[in-house]
Amino acid sequence: MLKSWLQYLLAKLSKQILKKYKPDIVGITGSVGKTSSKEAVAVVLEVKFSVRRTTKNYNNEIGVPLTIIGVEKTPGKSILGWLSVIIKAKKLLWQRDPSYPEVLVLEMGADKPGDIEYLTELAPCKVGVLTFISHAHTEFFKTIKKIAQEKRIIISHLKQDGFAVLNFDNDLVMQNSNMTKAEVVTYGFKDGADLRATDVNIIKDEASGWPAGLNFKVLYKGSVVPVFLPGVISKSVISAALSGLAVGTVFGVNLVEGAQALSNLEGMPSRMRLIEGIKHTLIIDDSYNSSPEAARAAVETLGQLELKDGARRYVALGDMLELGSETENTHRELGFKVAELGLDFLITVGEAAKYIAAAAQEAGLDQDKIASFASSVEAGKFLQEKIKEGDVVLVKGSQGVRMEKIVKEIMAEPLQAPVLLCRQSKEWE
Repeated sequence: MLKSWLQYLLAKLSKQILKKYKPDIVGITGSVGKTSSKEAVAVVLEVKFSVRRTTKNYNNEIGVPLTIIGVEKTPGKSILGWLSVIIKAKKLLWQRDPSYPEVLVLEMGADKPGDIEYLTELAPCKVGVLTFISHAHTEFFKTIKKIAQEKRIIISHLKQDGFAVLNFDNDLVMQNSNMTKAEVVTYGFKDGADLRATDVNIIKDEASGWPAGLNFKVLYKGSVVPVFLPGVISKSVISAALSGLAVGTVFGVNLVEGAQALSNLEGMPSRMRLIEGIKHTLIIDDSYNSSPEAARAAVETLGQLELKDGARRYVALGDMLELGSETENTHRELGFKVAELGLDFLITVGEAAKYIAAAAQEAGLDQDKIASFASSVEAGKFLQEKIKEGDVVLVKGSQGVRMEKIVKEIMAEPLQAPVLLCRQSKEWE
């Protein structure tokens, strides 16, 4: 009852604040890539505007109002904390704050049907970004069609003078491109995208020999602009960067200036982030969350890395949750992919992830190169003993499996965990 009243009050105050200050709103949703896209969009728009973005991944009916009000941390169960939030909102309405941002970049999540409709009614967007549609939260949406119907509201609610920014590489996104009155701007790697990435290269650090980031070129209306993204090696981050540049074109940000801004984009904690490991190893930390498509892309990235002679590729994969009836098939498909790529050692964590191990073994990965654990802590201790100089370890799994505990166990500087890893707050610990 109290939560419902609080949600109602936050929504009411947020709508009043938006009506008073009239910021442009960029709404971002998708099955994967929302947070990375949100960061890229904000970094590009900050070239020209004052911008506020969603803190962390506060992307629900409580988090979005907190961003609109300007509160970076949820008060949790503190009544006094929520009272201070309400007072802050009231102050914004009583007296004009000249520093209120010109643009709000709002991540909008959908755990269940109706979530995106609720959030877009609360904060109607000038620009809607649809990053990717895939199997995620299938347990609650039942079918991929229903997921698509939910996600596309981010563009179908837009007015005629709005802009729909779409991932050209995702067929399910593009199948919904006619569901908007707004002008469509596309981005991706495929021919036909308005902003297209080409000539992708992994840049190595000369001193260590490890990957240091990615560079690529962006083609847009006859122009070619180089972009460098430090500290990451995943093509999914390039997609996020492209979405940022696409939104930038809508707001009149110069493409060269936008590309330069992206070179300052810090990798998001536990999203394909490169971290130095113990024994002079390298960790690819992708432990924030997982879905079938994202997991497949991550292991493919690991498989493409050039390693020193004698070095090995380890992959630690946890359960992918909320997949309902798709659980067994999606985990088995990932196991087949691990074997196909010829990765050197597979570690699984959780019950569903045992399907990954079984499928990998069926597809030819030796049993003595597979280890399964009930907890991420056990897996971390195993890896700590197993890895040797030059090895690379990819760590990925759904939030509930807490795969970041593996990373903390094997990172060279665990005191940096609060800065580099996800879920390091007291609430999570």
